[in-house]
Amino acid sequence: MNYTESVEMYLETILILSKNGNVRSVDIARHMGFSKPTISEQMKRLRAQDLVIFDDNNHVHLTEKGKKVAERVYERHKLLTKLFMSVGVDEETATEDACRVEHYISKETFDKLKAHYQEKHS
Repeated sequence: MNYTESVEMYLETILILSKNGNVRSVDIARHMGFSKPTISEQMKRLRAQDLVIFDDNNHVHLTEKGKKVAERVYERHKLLTKLFMSVGVDEETATEDACRVEHYISKETFDKLKAHYQEKHS
C-alpha cells in the first residue's frame, strides 16, 4: 500500500525516536516542530490505519505494519544520504535531499541504486 509523505514521515520519526526509548506524542511534536494538537490528530489517523498503537502509559508504538513502512523509508533515507555524500554532496544537503527523495523514488530505482552502491562500497 502507498502512504502519503506525511504518514511516512511520522512513522519514520517514531522509529527513530524509539531507538532512544519510549515515544510520547510530545516527543514527536518536538522532533517534527508541530503542535501537540496536530500530532494528536495525526496519531488518531495512524491508529485508525493500524500503523500505531498506544500502551497504558500513552507511549506510541509502531504496529508490525507501521514498522515495516517506517523501516523501508528509513533504509531509503540512510542509503540515499550515503549515496549523495559519496558523489561529493555535503552531509547536511545530502540528508535534506534524501529526506525528500525517499518518499517518491520507485522501488525499482531504489533497488538498483542500492545494489550499485553496495557493489562500489563493499
